[in-house]
Amino acid sequence: MLGGVLKEMVEVSDRAEVLEALRQIGTRADDKIDIAEAALLLAASDRPGEPLEPYREQLAELAEQARAGTSRSHSVELQVKALVDLLVDQWDLHGDTETYDDPRNANLMHVLERRRGLPVAIGILWLHAGHAYGADITGLSFPAHFLVRLAARGQRVILDVFRGGRMLAAENLRRMLKETQGADKEMEPHHYAAVGNREVLLRLQNNIKLRAVAAEDLERALAVLHTMTLIAPDRGELWWETAVLQSRLGKLRSAIATLEGFLAQPTAAAAGGRSELEDLLRRLRSKVN
Repeated sequence: MLGGVLKEMVEVSDRAEVLEALRQIGTRADDKIDIAEAALLLAASDRPGEPLEPYREQLAELAEQARAGTSRSHSVELQVKALVDLLVDQWDLHGDTETYDDPRNANLMHVLERRRGLPVAIGILWLHAGHAYGADITGLSFPAHFLVRLAARGQRVILDVFRGGRMLAAENLRRMLKETQGADKEMEPHHYAAVGNREVLLRLQNNIKLRAVAAEDLERALAVLHTMTLIAPDRGELWWETAVLQSRLGKLRSAIATLEGFLAQPTAAAAGGRSELEDLLRRLRSKVN
């Protein structure tokens, strides 16, 4: 059982409480974030009023089964086999190849219900299971298709969790990169760099946001961006994008207030892209003067 972790969880029943819980996550160090619980709260922000306990019970059960099935002292091969047995064979967690763009694929509540999802959503459940037994497991920054890396006893493998935990060789990665990024692209270290919990959660939400923008549903995109700024309040690019969407909706004064509010924060001084934020603020101000 998750015991103490569950006791510390915020009980949420409406969207305001969910957003406050997400804001609290934004104050935590990356390694103190429970990635599955955070993803569940992000899902709840889209389904206010939905009881969280049934989903938390599923996550607790998955964690307990992972601890019973393997150990971080086992070889990489044994750990991969145990995780595949648990997540793919027992829990039937697979990538949704038939309705890939279905927005439910990025909502952890729906993923737990349907046992189908996007690579990053399935990946969060793999990370959750691995973290439960102390595995050396992490998400990777590979573009367009989320992957995880598992290490043990001086060996490590990269796994495509969307396709059942398939182990990938360097040539597989190179081919995937060219298929998604262009034939002229070659593998570089940043393509397989480890990413933290917060970055994985932002990647999850970014899938929803991009689909909303593509559908010209800018209000929904703004709502998703709001959750992203809550869990990553120091990320200047998120505030920049928020202001841009607000301005596209004709909400110039809201866009100005968004940028002014962020730039006034003490942490904004070290934020990347500050000059771009200030330039956008000047341009927005010129439109209302």
